[in-house]
Amino acid sequence: MESIRVRLGVLGLAALLTGLTAPPALAAGAPAVTAAAPTVEEQRLDQAVPQEILRRSGFDSVAPSFARALAGAHSYRQAEKAVERHGERLWRRAVDRAQGRGPAEDERREALPRQGDGGRGAGLSRDDDRPLYWARLGMTREVRTWEPGFALSEERRAALLDLLERTSRGQTTIDYPRAGGVGRVLLTGFDPFTLDRDIRISNPSGASALALDGTVIRTADGPVRVETAVFPVRWDDFAGSTSRASGTGEGTVERTLRPHLPEVDLLTTVSQGRVGRFDIERTNGAWRGGSLDNADVSRTGVAPVADPATQPQWTSTTLPYAAITAADTGRFPVYDNTAVTEVPAGGTEPVNRADGPTPGSAARAGGGGNYLSNEIAYRATLLRDRLGLHDTLPAGHVHTPVLEFGAGNTDPATGTVTDPQFVRNRLDIVAQVRAVLRVAVEHTG
Repeated sequence: MESIRVRLGVLGLAALLTGLTAPPALAAGAPAVTAAAPTVEEQRLDQAVPQEILRRSGFDSVAPSFARALAGAHSYRQAEKAVERHGERLWRRAVDRAQGRGPAEDERREALPRQGDGGRGAGLSRDDDRPLYWARLGMTREVRTWEPGFALSEERRAALLDLLERTSRGQTTIDYPRAGGVGRVLLTGFDPFTLDRDIRISNPSGASALALDGTVIRTADGPVRVETAVFPVRWDDFAGSTSRASGTGEGTVERTLRPHLPEVDLLTTVSQGRVGRFDIERTNGAWRGGSLDNADVSRTGVAPVADPATQPQWTSTTLPYAAITAADTGRFPVYDNTAVTEVPAGGTEPVNRADGPTPGSAARAGGGGNYLSNEIAYRATLLRDRLGLHDTLPAGHVHTPVLEFGAGNTDPATGTVTDPQFVRNRLDIVAQVRAVLRVAVEHTG
């Protein structure tokens, strides 16, 4: 009898040790799950600059923490909860950091490069938008390559990725106070882009979104609450082909903005434009010009939207552009940009027009070009118009100056990830975006 007990004890111990080394669901015979390969964006994450940005900001802990949460999920529902919790936590942490709140590891300020370390020993300034971008990619790569111990279909993995994108971009937490007397402004920004040209790049529109989310701006007409979200630089997300809206012509922009446009007092989409100037884009075009996005994807043709039979070639800003351009909002000049590129009615070749499109013409570029900054402006203002808000909702696009590194730090091969002039430029651009918003609110009826 004692020998039987001993053998049973040994077998029980072996079973316990086996359970520690194999996922419970797999041990029960669940089908194996094949992970997806990392995307082009996610593959950039392993380069030295993204790793340095994550380390110097303290955001290098984000993906490992999220991976542990995924490892502890033994059902799709548990995974969904983990994704939602950690996605919203990343957005809130990035906003808190930009606005002077957050953990002790984020208290480090921008410092001049120290001798011998190439500037890699100091923390990053709080206004930096890049930690959010690279930390998010670390999280999406974890979901994409995750092999759970339960069956996970391609569609459900895509749904988890979609949820992570939306929550970590502030798209699911836009919320205005119910009390009256406070105006409502919605502002959107973008991820960094052109990363293959210079992987160090930052986007002041994303930095503006982080700095302004949930803040109150005092205007001559009273306080206004600003809510923000950030969007990817990917053609297919805008068309809806990577979301649950697949095939509808409505993607991440419409899905995010539609619930809020009827309740806001002003909408401005923001992106990075030209060197040394702000532009208020008067006209937006329906044409995609084919530039490579962050996924190295090119798209050319008319922007795919819902109900294409009623799709206009052009939409227009309803922001008070004359008041904005006349106001002193900061050190960068602000222009009312009326230029477009069109194919005139009956013509076959594109023509540049300094004063807007002519009747019946086909769009080839809006004032903001024919890339995703033009497309978000086009989609947002088209949605405004289709909701019947053209005459009541001021909405349009603001292009910020290109964020430039300081003299002597312009070569991406030899330069550091930040410098004092780079930070100063970004802070000035963000402050001017805030001032532009104030003027816009004060000059809307």
